[in-house]
Amino acid sequence: MQLSRLIDNLTDAEHGGLPEMDITALTADSRQVIPGALFVAVRGENYDGHDYIADAVKQGAGGVVGEIDPEQVELGFIRVADSRVALAELAAAWNGFPSRSLTLIGVTGTDGKSTTCNLLFEILREAGIKTGMITTVNAVIGDRVLDTGLHVTTPDALEVQGYLKDMVEAGLTHCILEATSHGLAQRRISACEFDVAVVTNITHEHLDYHGSFEAYFDAKASLFRGLNRNKEKPGGPAKTAVLNVDDRSYDLLQSEVNARQVTYGQNTGADVIAQEISSSREGLVFKISSARGEVSVHSPLIGEYNVMNCLAAFTAAVEGLGVEPQTAADGLARLLTMPGRMEVIELGQTFTAIVDFAHTPNALERALESARCLTAGDVIAVFGSAGLRDREKRRMMAQVSARLADKTILTAEDPRTESLDAILDEMAQGALGEGGIEGKTFWRVPDRGEALRFAVRMAKPGDLVISCGKGHEQSMCFGEIEYQWDDRVAMRAALSELLGVDGPQMPPLPTSNPENSR
Repeated sequence: MQLSRLIDNLTDAEHGGLPEMDITALTADSRQVIPGALFVAVRGENYDGHDYIADAVKQGAGGVVGEIDPEQVELGFIRVADSRVALAELAAAWNGFPSRSLTLIGVTGTDGKSTTCNLLFEILREAGIKTGMITTVNAVIGDRVLDTGLHVTTPDALEVQGYLKDMVEAGLTHCILEATSHGLAQRRISACEFDVAVVTNITHEHLDYHGSFEAYFDAKASLFRGLNRNKEKPGGPAKTAVLNVDDRSYDLLQSEVNARQVTYGQNTGADVIAQEISSSREGLVFKISSARGEVSVHSPLIGEYNVMNCLAAFTAAVEGLGVEPQTAADGLARLLTMPGRMEVIELGQTFTAIVDFAHTPNALERALESARCLTAGDVIAVFGSAGLRDREKRRMMAQVSARLADKTILTAEDPRTESLDAILDEMAQGALGEGGIEGKTFWRVPDRGEALRFAVRMAKPGDLVISCGKGHEQSMCFGEIEYQWDDRVAMRAALSELLGVDGPQMPPLPTSNPENSR
């Protein structure tokens, strides 16, 4: 694509005249620059792309986009106010503006985003709609399932636009995109033209990055403000915001949205309401009522909090996209489980073992409330709190568990470069403040494998052990190294050791004692 044609798509750009040349590639990584590439200098959390402009020029960049003074660069330079926005706009143009050819549904919130995306994906498949999906877990494009990263956040702008282009070329008509607060704040999806925006909830999370709840909310709200940035697509749905009337985000978001609004919840004032809810090991049974009638729903998902995720997906499909209510109810039944979300691990033990992704105070509270409904015995919770992340939630999560679990085991969860002992001490103070007694109602076991062994040895027949915080993730970070770790594998290893049956080896961590491995 010619440089002049490419930069015509920038909403805010200055340059003093540019050479007519074909751009061979678009990148924000100076190491990936090839002759004729356009390099976008992006300011990151740990680096500044402007520091690598000279490297990009040496490797043959045909042009540079950045925020610094144009005089500092001799070749074609385009100055912009925000390089992240520019990267998103350029990525969309480079890939032929694929979101304009798709009905695009964005799902944001603190908890439940991935589950809601997958529920909506199954509904649209049930309706015969050719749908793709981009979540923090994977991208689904036709028969292809692509890993989107080691840890959970929205892929960068170039990846997102590339996935959308692949969907258009595969003949898909709809796409569901999980929009994280980091992805929104870092403008990774700024050039995506959304038709429907959905929120699950907005609670305490990522304040280490955003600085305040207000800034965190503002990042989430930007998805909804963007609905009116572009016109409705020919033959597409009306721009629609799907809001949770039971969540504190509702009062804040409704004033931010100029598009059509529909609400869901258990509150009788909602447009789409869940009633007569029953939760068990077999899943959820409830009724959904709306202006389009009443349907009965059976979801195999465990945990009453998943009712709200089901409602969010149902409302987006029925009220946002025009799917028939019964078709939507049938679609909800298609999702049998979510990896690492209230996932039951069964090796023949006399108690229930569950792995869940709950890593926020709200999610942990919902998970433990659900666990309580699944057993008449003790609830034994195992979890940690990540290093270099929101410190306040360490105390809050320990308080939640001290209040709702019978026994709590505090352990490692991506300590990164922080002291694990210091993290556990902060968590212990939270448990003590809620009336916990160390050595009786809560324990500190730094090694996560040992913590799981300790929990399953403690469990009596009829009890429930739930390991929270890692879910489906495939690694744990100590220092700056990612060590292979899967909570589900580790839980099976602990159970197999307890039962004396064949099972996987406990994954080793830097905190592990080799004498305890088989």
